[in-house]
Parts: sequence; C-alpha cells; structure tokens
Amino acid sequence: MQRTPARSRLWPNAALALIATMAPASAGEAAPDPVRLANLVRQDCGSCHGLTLKGGLGKPLTAEQLGRWDRDQLVHIILDGIPGTPMPPWRPLLSELDARWIADRLKQGNLP
Repeated sequence: MQRTPARSRLWPNAALALIATMAPASAGEAAPDPVRLANLVRQDCGSCHGLTLKGGLGKPLTAEQLGRWDRDQLVHIILDGIPGTPMPPWRPLLSELDARWIADRLKQGNLP
C-alpha cells in the first residue's frame, strides 16, 4: 500500500485555513481579527503603498497623510476602491467593521 506524502495531506488543510482567514467577517462577529487585518494591511496594502506604508505606487497611509480624510471617507475607499486608479475594492474580502478597524488604526498610526 502506497502512502500519501505528509506534505500532500497537509495542503488541503492549509488552503482551507488560508481561505477561512480571508473570508469576510460575519454580521454577528463582535470584533475584527486584529492579527488578520494587520497582516492584510502590511502585506496586501503594503504591496502598493510601501511596506512601511509611507508610499509607493499608492499614496502614503501614514496618520499625517490621512489626517484630512474622515473615517467614513476612508472606509468607503477601502471597501469600494477608487475607479480609474489602481486602488481596488476590498468589499469582497472585508466587512464594513473590518474597514472601520483599518481606517481607525491607520488614522491613529497604531497598526499592531
């Protein structure tokens, strides 16, 4: 009897775990997952806005730069993107609660 390599058996579980961390927060969720969202901002947002969020293809996401925007404006941009620019909509992956958490942390300069 041939055994399946351990790496092959782990792949489906790892893929499911990754998908679960990317799923939008449910309506009944009490609070966003700070670790998931901080990683998303650093990795996904950082790919355009710079790994330190101080700018790149996209504008800086520092508290100083975001001071002129209110929270609702930032939430709208996060969820719906900016048409005609490389800023994509994140609504398929983030809830409004998640977007508010991100906007608040960026405005405070307090991303964990």
